[in-house]
Amino acid sequence: MSEAPPKYFPVSWEELHRNAKALSWRLLDKGPWIGICAITRGGLVPAGIVARELNVRLIETVSISSYDHTKIRESNILKPFNPPNGGEGWLIVDDLVDTGKTAKIVREMAPKAHFATIYAKPAGRPLVDTFITEVSQDTWIHFPWDIELQYSKPIAEMGR
Repeated sequence: MSEAPPKYFPVSWEELHRNAKALSWRLLDKGPWIGICAITRGGLVPAGIVARELNVRLIETVSISSYDHTKIRESNILKPFNPPNGGEGWLIVDDLVDTGKTAKIVREMAPKAHFATIYAKPAGRPLVDTFITEVSQDTWIHFPWDIELQYSKPIAEMGR
């Protein structure tokens, strides 16, 4: 029995923008927000869109390295986020919560902040307060900053 082929979910710039705007609609009545903290690097673009839509000008970052383009690796805190009052009134934004490792680290830094992502996988979903789309744990999301247009094999030709 062969292993199932990986599931890839490519996201276009337009789709990402539409979903970040939908996230903003969901967050509108949950504020007011003191500021937004983007989890770098994936949360930078969604956080910028959400900040614009919610008219939030104060933007911070927390930098945690835990991915490369093909796999998850050990988390490394490059720049912490140290908000006052446990992050109360702050909005943390990321593109995706996957295993929850990064989310747990950020939650420890700001336990009272509101955590929002565009995409959520089952393992990390309980750590997020607001999200737009749930995808299966075995799906690899290809964000527009990581891909370029090219031919894609039909699913039926990838094997079973």
